Amino acid sequence: MKHFLTFFTIIVFTALAACQGTSLQPTTAPGPTATIHIIPAELVVVTHDSFAMSDKALAEFQNANHVKVEILKAGDAGAALNKAILAGADNPLGDLFFGVDNTFLSRAEKADLFEAYKPKGADAIPDAFKLDPQFRLTPIDYGDVCLNYDKAWFKEKNIAPPTTLDDLIKPEYKSLLVVENPASSSPGLAFLLASISRFGADNYLDFWKALRANDVALSEGWNDAYYNKSTWSGNGDRPLVVSYATSPAAEVFFSEGKLTAPPTGNVLGDGACFRQIEFAGIFKNAKNPEMARRFMDFMLTETFQEDIPTQMFVFPIMPNTPLPDFYKFAETPKQPAQLAAEVIDANREKWIKEWTQAVLR
Repeated sequence: MKHFLTFFTIIVFTALAACQGTSLQPTTAPGPTATIHIIPAELVVVTHDSFAMSDKALAEFQNANHVKVEILKAGDAGAALNKAILAGADNPLGDLFFGVDNTFLSRAEKADLFEAYKPKGADAIPDAFKLDPQFRLTPIDYGDVCLNYDKAWFKEKNIAPPTTLDDLIKPEYKSLLVVENPASSSPGLAFLLASISRFGADNYLDFWKALRANDVALSEGWNDAYYNKSTWSGNGDRPLVVSYATSPAAEVFFSEGKLTAPPTGNVLGDGACFRQIEFAGIFKNAKNPEMARRFMDFMLTETFQEDIPTQMFVFPIMPNTPLPDFYKFAETPKQPAQLAAEVIDANREKWIKEWTQAVLR
C-alpha cells in the first residue's frame, strides 16, 4: 500500500507540473504526506520608462493566468530597443517587448528579434496601423506629437497662436518655442520628422536654421521642456512646447478637479503633428512564449485598452474603446505628418547628424 501511495503521488506531481504557466515544489521529498505548492510562472515584459498599467489590469491578467508579471524598464523607447538588439535573439532580455514605435519599426524588424504572432482580436485593428503584415510587431496604441501653446499667455499678449510649422519662423514667435533634442528625445525626433515631412529632406534644414535665428530653445528631454521651460508650468518663459496632443487633457486629469478646461491648446495644422504608433512583440527564444502570447491577446482586450488613456495618455488602438470623460480635451490632427517606416530607418541617423551640425554647432 505504501508503495502504491508513493507511486500515485509521483504521478499527480508530474501531471500538475505539466500544467501550463506554473511550476511546482514539494515541501518534502515526494511521498504520501508531501505538500505541493504551486509557484506562479513569471513573464518578463521589457519596455520603456513611460510604460504604465493599472494595478487592477495587472492583477486581472496575473490572477487569470497564475503568473507573476515583471515589468523591466530599460530607458526611453530608443534606448530600450537598443538594449534588446544588443542582447540578441538567442538571449533575450525577457519574453515580450512593448514600445517599439514607428520611428524604429524597421530597425526592430531587421534585428529579427520577434516571432510572428497575430493576437486574438487583431483583425479589428484599423489597417492604417498594421505596419507589419507578419505581426512580429502588433500595434497597441497611438498618439500625436504636437506643439502645445499657453492659452492665457497668447490671449494676454494679444497674439494669435501659430497654426502651422511655417508660422514658427515669423518674427512674432521669436523666443517663444522650446523643442527637444531629437538625438535624446522621442518627441524631439518625432518633431524633426514632422519638419522633414513638411519641408522635404532637401530643405528641412533651412527651416531649422530659421528657427535657430528666431531663438528656439533646446532641451534634452520632454520633462525639462514641459515642466521647466514652459510658461504654464510657472518655471519657464516659453509658451510653445513640443509635447503631445493629449497633454491638454492630461492637465485637466492631473488637476484633480481644479481645472474644468485645459490651460493649453494644440497646434493641429496640416503636417504640424507626427503620429507615433506603439507596437509590442514576443521575443524569439522567450522563456515563456505561451504566456507571452496570452499577454499579447490581453493587450487587445477592453480591459487593457481602456487602461491606456489614464496610464499612458495616448489612444487605444482598438476602435470603439470607451474613453474617459477628460478625453474630450484630447484632440487629434486631421492630417498628421507621415513618413514611411523604411524611409525613417534608412535616414534616421543621417538626419539627426545633420540636425546636430546645423542647430547645435
